[in-house]
Amino acid sequence: MLRRRTFLAGSTGFVLAGPAAFTASRAVSQETFEIVMCAKQEGISWFDDMRVGVEAFGKDFGVNAYQIAPETGDPAKQAQMVESLIAKKVDAILVVPNDPQSMKPVLEKARNAGIIVVSHEAQSLASTANYDVEAFKNEDFGRLMFDNLAKAMGGEGEFAGVVGALTMETHMQWFNAGLEHVKATYPNMTFVLSEPLEDNNDEKTALDKVNEVIKKYPNLKGLVGCSVSGTSMSALAVEKLRRKDIKVVGLGLPSINGVYLENGYQQEAQCWRPADAGYASALVAYKILKGEPIEAGMDLKRPGYDSVTLEDNVIYGNATLVLTKDNWRDFKF
Repeated sequence: MLRRRTFLAGSTGFVLAGPAAFTASRAVSQETFEIVMCAKQEGISWFDDMRVGVEAFGKDFGVNAYQIAPETGDPAKQAQMVESLIAKKVDAILVVPNDPQSMKPVLEKARNAGIIVVSHEAQSLASTANYDVEAFKNEDFGRLMFDNLAKAMGGEGEFAGVVGALTMETHMQWFNAGLEHVKATYPNMTFVLSEPLEDNNDEKTALDKVNEVIKKYPNLKGLVGCSVSGTSMSALAVEKLRRKDIKVVGLGLPSINGVYLENGYQQEAQCWRPADAGYASALVAYKILKGEPIEAGMDLKRPGYDSVTLEDNVIYGNATLVLTKDNWRDFKF
């Protein structure tokens, strides 16, 4: 069910359009969609940048587009926020879920209410949402990340890893694909843990856990982070210990990880522009609301999303960025 909202001159808000609205002499017909991104967590640089893209989309297309997020990465709280959007009868919900599986029932409820749903970082929701938008093939991103770790470590030695949470789908896709790749390709590298550390996207938690693993494994030679907090706090930990023999790679932003790339306590960082992912996701929802086709090769108006591929309701861009000491200053986010 798609809704056309009409603003009546002199009224205090938007109302669902009906025949009377179109015949009223004072009516000013103006299509205005409400598209809302529910991100993982408030107060994180990654999602601060995503908000930039969502709001830029709103300005470019004359849409009421904005972002909300829970104060912590609590899946239950995030689901409650989506419930509130359903009650508000917004036109489209964009979501980057902390736990895709616990989010699934509420997104089904949104779809049943006629609300367009577009997920990001949640391929498993592609059959629940209208579409899922990914910046790239996540397994490829993970293998590249662990290849970069192997390169930095010289293909041998002990390493550990950090994810935001074991329930965060893309973090685990990267980690699992990368770890399998290391086992098959670099026999002299050893993962010292039974599973990656969880930092809940919290810097203090990440720093404490990384310090613990460095202390426990004195021969550690590598750390890989699948969260920005995990990567940056790994770099901070080895910097404080002056341990350049421990190599750090992982997810990062130029504004956060650039200093560690510059001083040599991090070797490489991988990312995609959060603002671009937010913009592209909003544009997919807008196209659906407008009745426009969603198809392979379409241009979502952002670098890396100018000719997307489409497989089983998953829209893939080609937006991987690899940051190094030599190029991180070229990116302004």
